[in-house]
Amino acid sequence: MENCIFCKIVNGDIPSAVVYEDENFRAIMDIAPAAKGHVILLSKAHMKDLTEADDAVLSAALPVVKRISNAIKKTLSCDGINVLQNNGTAAGQSVFHLHIHMIPRYDNDGVTVPWEQKSYADGEAAELAKKIAANL
Repeated sequence: MENCIFCKIVNGDIPSAVVYEDENFRAIMDIAPAAKGHVILLSKAHMKDLTEADDAVLSAALPVVKRISNAIKKTLSCDGINVLQNNGTAAGQSVFHLHIHMIPRYDNDGVTVPWEQKSYADGEAAELAKKIAANL
């Protein structure tokens, strides 16, 4: 895509600090990190988000995320990793190109991935599960 910043990064038109690269992905350091060591895995092919992504690319993504996450943990000795993938503006997606965030986390680091916990009425979760399952 001509105006996609992540396509420009993947194509080398915009410089980035590359962590990993293969035929499907380029992983780079996030230039506005939630924490130092925040890496973004970018699909080389332009796909808007997970819901429109090619299944083969998605199948290849998780092992790469695992490998990079383990490297982040080994390098930084962090206590955990957030793996985040947003789909749509309402979900926090701001660049409409498939990407996955890996954010190193430390106990009491102040980094937030907030949401207010809600609850279901009796039987509501089971009913919603049936409706979702019917659309698979």
